[in-house]
Amino acid sequence: MNAAIAAEEPLWKRAARILGEAFAWGWFLLAGLGGFGLILTEGALPLTHGWYAMFSGIALCPATAWLLKRYTETPLSYRARFAIALAIILAGRLALIVRVWPFG
Repeated sequence: MNAAIAAEEPLWKRAARILGEAFAWGWFLLAGLGGFGLILTEGALPLTHGWYAMFSGIALCPATAWLLKRYTETPLSYRARFAIALAIILAGRLALIVRVWPFG
């Protein structure tokens, strides 16, 4: 972010942005890497073994948004990434509850 723009940004917006990015990185570390670790230790099947958590973490990760913006010129807002990550993790939880083949 440009230093002149950052200086004009209100303190509460800057704090909200920093907290949002910290939460996004934390979710990536917890869910993304945790899901990947679960896939490595438990195996790739059934698909609920870490896949939903891993993709949820990847969806919310700020690096994913940066890569999309840089290489596909598709800006993705924090709210859109959060909604996608939430939808992915809820779909995984629902698959565990319903036990639809081949997920459960």
